This record gives sequence, structure tokens and C-alpha cells, in this order.
Amino acid sequence: MAEAPLLLHEWTDFYVIVGSSAGALTGLQFVVVALIAEARAARSMLEIRAFGTPTIVDFAVVLFISGIATAPWHALSSVAVCLGICGAGGVVYTLTVLRHARRQSSYVPDMEDWIWYLVLPLAAYATLFGAAVALDWHPFASLFVVAAVALVLLFVGIHNAWDTVTFIAINRWHGKGEGQRE
Repeated sequence: MAEAPLLLHEWTDFYVIVGSSAGALTGLQFVVVALIAEARAARSMLEIRAFGTPTIVDFAVVLFISGIATAPWHALSSVAVCLGICGAGGVVYTLTVLRHARRQSSYVPDMEDWIWYLVLPLAAYATLFGAAVALDWHPFASLFVVAAVALVLLFVGIHNAWDTVTFIAINRWHGKGEGQRE
């Protein structure tokens, strides 16, 4: 088994950049929530739980992965446990988001919404779990997979934050009512 400090040290710069980006974007997402409140676009907590909170969670998970990857671990097995729990928790959380998306009634999700809010995060979290399981046996490949998951979740969060802002702006500009699409 490869030494954890040696393997993880090579990823420090990557995770400092990715983690910092996720942290900054989390702050910007709070601005998005303020815009929602100002536009009176928040029709229900279920809608926020289905389309707002997942973006924060995705950014927070990227920040968490970055913290795990830059911490001074002595063994990769400890890293694997943390990442595995995160991946499994992400799968469960994404299934909860699915339930919220189906239960809310103020917006009808289209195919793009299902892909970006559910399919991609679910695949990312399942992949993170798989990479965590494989970390002790295939550390180099697994660390690249974990990095790819962090990037996917970062870009999913960016897309979803932009999607929310444009949806609010277009509906506010055109004065569209509840449940109407642009």
C-alpha cells in the first residue's frame, strides 16, 4: 500500500484551487437565494430543497473532498472511509432530492433539470463511493477518479446556480406566473 502523505501531497495545489472555488461559489449561492426571496420566486420549501439546496450541498461536498485530500493522513484507509461515507451519503441525499422534486408542484422539471440536479450528482456520488472502495488497491487511479468527481460536482453546482439565476431573471422579466416555463 502506498504512503498516504506522498500520494496526497501531489494533489495539494489542485484541491486548494478546487476547494477555494467551491467555498467562494457557496457564498455566491447565498446571493442567489436572496434574489429568489426578492423576486418572490420561492413558491415552496420543497422547491428550494429540490433545486436550491442541492447546489449548496454539491459545493460543500467539493469543499469536504478538498479538505480530506489535503489533510495530513497517515493511511489511505482513513481517507477511503471518509470518502466512502461521503459518497454513500451523497447517493442517499440525491434520492431525497428526487423525492422533493417529485413532491413540489410549483415547477415542472424538464429533462435538463433531471440530468443536472439528479443524474449527474447521483453518478458522481456513486463514483466517489466506488473510488473510495478501490483506494487501497488502486490508489493512483482512485485519486484521479476522486478529483474528477470533485470537478463534476463543482461544474454541476455552477450550472445549477446559473440555471436558477436565469430562470428567476427570465420569469421576473416576462412576468410569468407559477409553473410556467420560459
